Amino acid sequence: MAAKKTVKVRRVGSPIRRESDQRATLLGLGLKRANQVVELEDTPSVQGMIRKVGHLVEVVK
Repeated sequence: MAAKKTVKVRRVGSPIRRESDQRATLLGLGLKRANQVVELEDTPSVQGMIRKVGHLVEVVK
């Protein structure tokens, strides 16, 4: 069985003065602190969450 693909995401923006759904999306991705990096499974739902808060996160190689 092939290994699951993953994506690393870093929080670079602040959720202050953002809509509550964007704050919830950051928490759903597991990003609680500034410059925090998490490794997530690369699924369509995760890709959609990254796209929603793309101005607050960056994908790390």
